[in-house]
Amino acid sequence: MKELIQYFSEIQLDKSVLWCYLIWYVVIVSFYFDPSPKIWSNSIGISAVIGTGLMLSISSNGANQRDTWQTFRLYLMPFCVSSFSALIKDKGFIVFISPHIQENLVALSCCIAFGMIIWAIKSFNQKSISRNVNK
Repeated sequence: MKELIQYFSEIQLDKSVLWCYLIWYVVIVSFYFDPSPKIWSNSIGISAVIGTGLMLSISSNGANQRDTWQTFRLYLMPFCVSSFSALIKDKGFIVFISPHIQENLVALSCCIAFGMIIWAIKSFNQKSISRNVNK
């Protein structure tokens, strides 16, 4: 748990936005979930192909040093995009916005709550650092 709090105390805006993407995905998928193996197996296949292509595109002259989280994200994103698009097909979405305001409000509220948690962790961490410096 300490590692997670430390991670969120140091998180930058770009990674926070990625977390909000994931939150939005999870909320909308929870509303439109379909257990059809075809959707999920196709998404895994697309993730394998596109994720591998993305890994190859960021490889630099055979460097073996890789960021585990970056690798995970490069495979997760195509999975999320393909499963999301399959689940919302013909449901009246405009890009990623649900036609049902309640669903958008739930997703937006979850993203705002996440942002508030990050702010609280950063504020608490900053106060702790200030107290330690002043001693």
